[in-house]
Amino acid sequence: MGKKATAERHEFQAEVKQILDLMIHSMYSNKEIFLRELVSNASDACDKLRFEAIADDKLYAGDGELRIEIEADKDAGTLTIRDNGIGMSRDEVIENIGTIASSGTRKFLEAMSGDQQADAHLIGQFGVGFYSSFIVADKVSLRSRRAGSDESDGVLWESDGSGEYTLEDVSLDRRGTEVTLHLKKDESEFLEPWTVRSIVGRYSDHIGFPIRMPSMAPADEDAEKPEQQEWEDINKASALWTLPKSEIKDEEYKAFYQHVAHDMQEPMAWAHNKVEGSQNYTTLLYVPSKAPMDLLFNRDDRHGLKLYVKRVFIMDAAEQLLPHYLRFVRGVVDSDDLPLNISREILQDNPLVKSIRSGICKRVLDTLKKMSSKDAEKYQQFWDEFGVVLKEGIVEDSGNKDNIAGLLRFATSLDDKPGQASSLDHYIERMKGDQKAIYYITATSFETARNSPHLEVFRKKGIEVLLMSDRVDEWMMGYFNEYQELPFKSVAKGDLDLGDSDAQQDDETAEDESKVTNDLTTRINTVLESRVAGVKISHRLTESPACLVLGEHDMALHMQRLLEAAGQQLPPSKPSLEINLEHPLLKRLEQQQDEAMFSDWSKLLYEQALLAEGGQLDDPAGFVLRLNRLIQEVAGNR
Repeated sequence: MGKKATAERHEFQAEVKQILDLMIHSMYSNKEIFLRELVSNASDACDKLRFEAIADDKLYAGDGELRIEIEADKDAGTLTIRDNGIGMSRDEVIENIGTIASSGTRKFLEAMSGDQQADAHLIGQFGVGFYSSFIVADKVSLRSRRAGSDESDGVLWESDGSGEYTLEDVSLDRRGTEVTLHLKKDESEFLEPWTVRSIVGRYSDHIGFPIRMPSMAPADEDAEKPEQQEWEDINKASALWTLPKSEIKDEEYKAFYQHVAHDMQEPMAWAHNKVEGSQNYTTLLYVPSKAPMDLLFNRDDRHGLKLYVKRVFIMDAAEQLLPHYLRFVRGVVDSDDLPLNISREILQDNPLVKSIRSGICKRVLDTLKKMSSKDAEKYQQFWDEFGVVLKEGIVEDSGNKDNIAGLLRFATSLDDKPGQASSLDHYIERMKGDQKAIYYITATSFETARNSPHLEVFRKKGIEVLLMSDRVDEWMMGYFNEYQELPFKSVAKGDLDLGDSDAQQDDETAEDESKVTNDLTTRINTVLESRVAGVKISHRLTESPACLVLGEHDMALHMQRLLEAAGQQLPPSKPSLEINLEHPLLKRLEQQQDEAMFSDWSKLLYEQALLAEGGQLDDPAGFVLRLNRLIQEVAGNR
C-alpha cells in the first residue's frame, strides 16, 4: 500500500462538527453503540455489493465470500472493523462522511432532546452512526476502495474529531472498507476479545454475513506456528426470518429489530409469517415502541421495508410494499418469486407486489387488532404514538376501512380528559336506545373541542360526543360516513334531530319564539349579513349566547384556514349564527334600541362564537374597541 498524493485537509460542515461534539461529550453512557453502528454499516456495504453484482458478477473478483472482520491490536491500541463489501470512491467518502448530504445530520440535531438514553437510539435512525466512533476513539482512520475499481483508486480518510479531516489517495489490494479506531487510553476494554464478542452477540448476532474475529482457541505448543491468522465466526450469520419461529427466542426477535430499525428500544410487537402457495414469501414485521421523527407530517420521506429476493438484499425502504398509513412498520420481506433485478419502477405495477402488499397490510392490522383486544394498555401506548397516522387509512385504504375503523380511538365528552380513548364499538355500546347517529366534533385542540358550545344540549341530555382534535380528523371524516350502519353526524354542522330525546316545544313557546325571531334575527342578520349565511334560533345551546353552525357538507373553519394558508382556493361559504333566546345577553339585546350599540353587540356575538370555534378574528382591534364600549356602558349603568 503506497501513497500517490499528499494528504489534503478539509473541514467538516458545521452540522457535522456539532454531531462530533455531541458524540464525544453527550453519548458516553451509551458508548458501546459505536460497534453496533460500524458493524451495521459493514453489513449494508456487503448487501449493496451483492445487489450490484446481480448485474455485474465481476465485482466479486478476487474475493467472492462476503464477510465482516473485527480485529484488536492491544499493542497499538486499535480496534479495526473491515468488510469486503461495495466500498467507496473518493467522492463517495467525501459525500457520505464529510458533508451533510447523505448523513441526515440536520434532522438528527433537530431531534435531539438532551436525554442521553433517548437520543442514543436516534443515531442509527438518521444514518450518523459512523460518527459514534469518536465516543471511544481520539483518531479514526478509514481506508476504502470501491468494488470494480483499480488498486490505485483507494482512499484514506483520517480525523481526530476536532472538525477537520484529511483525504489521501492510496493503493489498496482489496475492495471494501476498513475502519481503524485509535482508542482513547481509558477505552482499553474494547480491546478485549470477550467484550467485543459480547457486544456483537447482543446487537449483531443475526446479521446475514459472517462476523469474524481471530480465533481464541489455545495454541498447541507442539504444533508449528500457522503462517496465516486463523479466524472464527462469532455470529450465527443466518437471516433470522428464514428460521422456524419455534427456534427463535423473543430476545433474538428484539435484537434483530434493533438491527433492522437502527433503534435501541425494543419493539412493541412483531409478526413473523411465511406464505406458501401461488407465491412464496416471508415477512418479519415490527411495530416500534416510539414514533420516529417526522413520521406524521413529512410524508415525502421514504419509509418502508427491506426487500430481499431469495435472501439477496434488493433495496431498503421499499415503500411499494406498505400503504402509506402503515409507514411506521419496520421489518423485512423476502420473496422467492420476484426477479433479482427488480427496480422501484417495476415494483410499482408488479401484480406479485400488490398481492404481497395486501398480505402485509392484513397481517399488520390483525396484529394491531390482537393487541387491542388482549392488552388495552399496550394498545393505548401504540395509539398515542401512531394513531394519527393510522387514521389516514380511512381515506387511503377503502378496502380495509372497516378493519381500520375498529382500531380507531377517540376522546369523548363522557371521559372529558385528553388521552382517554374510546373505540367506536364501545361508543355504540353506550349509546342511548333512541340514538340514531354517532355524534362527533372536530376542533383545533382537545380543549377547544371539549369546551365547544355545540356540546351543551348533548351534555344536558346525556348524549356522548366524540372529540376529534387531530389535524387529520376533518379530512378523515369527509370520507367516513358510517360505522356499523350508523351514520356519523357533526354536532357543529346542519340541523340537529335528536329524535325522542329532544324535548318538543309546546305551541305557545313556538308562537312566542316565532314573534321574537321575526324581529331579533332579522335585525342581527342585517348587521352580520356579510359574515353569516343567516341567523336563527338555536336548540343546541343551554349556556352560551350564540354559536356558529356550518352547512351539512361544509368544511370546518379550522380546516378552511389551513388550506387557505397553503394557497388553495376554496368555494365561498358562510356559517349560520344560532342564538340562545334564554341567555340574558340576548334578552338584553332584544330590548336594545340604540342601533350603534345593537350593532356592536351583534358583532360581539359573532366574534365570541368564532373564538369559541378556535377561529381567528379578521379585525382584532375592532373587537377590542367594541368590547371596551360594552364594558363602559355596563359600568356606567351601575
